[in-house]
Amino acid sequence: MKMKNILVLVISTLIIISLILGYNLYEKQRAFKVSTENSYNMAFYELVDYVQNVKTYLAKSLITTDDKHGADTLTHVWREANLAQTYLGMLPMESQELANTEKFLNQVSEYSYTLSRKNINNENLSEDDLNNLKDLYTYSVDLSNVLNQLSEDINTGRIKWDELKKDSNVLFAQQVSNISQDSFSALEENFHEYSGLIYDGAFSEHLTNTEKKGLQGEEVDEEKAKQKVEEFLGKDNIKELTSYGLSENGDLQAYTFGIKGAKDENINISVSKIGGKIISMNSDREINAEVISDEEAKEKARQFLENKGFPNMKSTYYIKEGGASTINFAYEQKYNNSSVIVYPDLIKVKIALDNGEILGIETTGYLNNHYERKLVEPKISIEEAKNKLNKNIQITNQRLAIIPTEWNTEIFCYEFQGKIDEIEFLTYVNVETGEETDTLVITNTGNGTLTE
Repeated sequence: MKMKNILVLVISTLIIISLILGYNLYEKQRAFKVSTENSYNMAFYELVDYVQNVKTYLAKSLITTDDKHGADTLTHVWREANLAQTYLGMLPMESQELANTEKFLNQVSEYSYTLSRKNINNENLSEDDLNNLKDLYTYSVDLSNVLNQLSEDINTGRIKWDELKKDSNVLFAQQVSNISQDSFSALEENFHEYSGLIYDGAFSEHLTNTEKKGLQGEEVDEEKAKQKVEEFLGKDNIKELTSYGLSENGDLQAYTFGIKGAKDENINISVSKIGGKIISMNSDREINAEVISDEEAKEKARQFLENKGFPNMKSTYYIKEGGASTINFAYEQKYNNSSVIVYPDLIKVKIALDNGEILGIETTGYLNNHYERKLVEPKISIEEAKNKLNKNIQITNQRLAIIPTEWNTEIFCYEFQGKIDEIEFLTYVNVETGEETDTLVITNTGNGTLTE
């Protein structure tokens, strides 16, 4: 009887050990699966971003005629296509269409590099070069659309990485059927002569400035900052106010406050230590309808800025989401008998489309950069600048503009808005040198107008 009990105990112990080991193995496998899924997701979303960049830079390459600017744009295509290939290779899929996608990216990379060398050597791109770039752009649009659809399918769980690994030939082939054999065969013919060789609203990424030119006045303490919040929102619109103290780690030193609004909405707001200026405000009020038109929203937002001490602001680009419109405004400076749009002096306003209430504001660009510029007299006329552009461009609008550079400097330019085929864009010509300095592609959607 004693022996039997010992045997039962041993068997029970072994079962428990087996269960523990099995559970540990299961947890390790689950953790490995999660880690693998995360790495696949990271690689895929990087691929989507880089293909989008390839598409954007290819569009820009069709517009510019300036050798220096063209070389820079094509070098971007080369780099982004190389990075897209890298992340494509990290995905757990094997199919003929995936191989064709890799081939396409490789050809984009090599061809754009070749053309960039021509630009650097002051050689004009031929008509065949431009036609090939147009073909590449067309295929990149298709590929970008395919990847965006796959992204939506993965986000919603309609497609899982395990399924793609098991049956990628079927699933991926279904997705890329529109850009498969025929398109890539045509591309291969176009590249035969190069077989021996076989790239956010506008300027918002360049808006920090160490000088903080738009910040004037004395330093304020927390109590004075609180008064600024009450003046900005109105005391009647504040139920509760909580101070989170001074933040000194950001681009602008600021006091931050959390507020419970009159309608129980949560509001976050920050006030600069220097001058007591509102840096940002955001309300999470729910919006259930869209009643106000885009033009009404822009005008209400402009009036709001003027009332808050930001005059001469002109709306540029906007996006609608969740019943609200976020509108970019840039300062407009008077110059002789015209005006100049000053993109570095940027303010973003978020407005509810049900009743026109201002739900948010972000003034970082303006506070970093705003001052009255001393503008030089242009050395070339606007007609001379226009004559330097691609002859196929249909110009729809033109004006003077100041744009920022990645080196925290500014350039006084002629801004031309136009179209080539179905590509809408903005291109900028330096008023002193006549050089093309930048090109942005305009994306019009049902939810707004953006630039890339």
